[in-house]
Amino acid sequence: MWLYRTGREGPPIILYDYQTTRAGKHPKKFLEGFKGYLHTDGYDGYSGMPGIIQVGCWAHARRYFVDALKAMPPKKDDKPTVTEEGLAFCNNLFEIEKMLHDVTPEERYEGRLKHSRPVLDKFKEWLKYWSPRVTPKSSLGKAIQYCRNQWDKLEAFMLDGRLEIDNNRSERSIKPFVIGRKNWLFSNTPKGANASATIYSIVETAKENGLNPFEYLTYLFERLPNINIKDQHALDTLLPWSANLPGHCKVPNK
Repeated sequence: MWLYRTGREGPPIILYDYQTTRAGKHPKKFLEGFKGYLHTDGYDGYSGMPGIIQVGCWAHARRYFVDALKAMPPKKDDKPTVTEEGLAFCNNLFEIEKMLHDVTPEERYEGRLKHSRPVLDKFKEWLKYWSPRVTPKSSLGKAIQYCRNQWDKLEAFMLDGRLEIDNNRSERSIKPFVIGRKNWLFSNTPKGANASATIYSIVETAKENGLNPFEYLTYLFERLPNINIKDQHALDTLLPWSANLPGHCKVPNK
């Protein structure tokens, strides 16, 4: 199940797309004609798409250092270990993002140049220094190698203030499907998987737009039989972010 969603700009849209494999040809086909930035994890299947700048995920990079820290034996003193130094670079970048969370994209872009750029430059030199000095197959070695292999993608978030430092939006959006999959172990046909993808796309997008999924689906089932579904304008009024939706479809503000 492939997951596509919008970022922090515009109305939230979440789309699930069932395919039979994890091959890179599927996102290439789905995103054909799209030009812009694409947030992803480190999977190679997203690489090489024309007109697309791939943006990596610092949450994944940070997780490698967290795992390496867990694998370490107990410390004998308070001196920072190499693993802790690497994790500190990642934590520093996330702290800067918290500081810039509520500013405009333009201000975020300038803030990153001022605060994040020096951290990235120091981290890159740190990775270059420690790479030949750490066992490649160790947990720390894998953390360092991941960052070096993904570096161009990891620092791509610096290109535009609308971009995010991680891919956590997509991670959160795929979670409901992952949690629920044990409920349909015997729903094993392609048609069923495609139907699930459609239903989840509608429900999760509705939730992201502040709608009550039950009330929204009820409204759709009442309205769709009575409109011309080939009329794009009529369909637009039913979309989860439409201002024409009745108030009972929306979750009241607490």
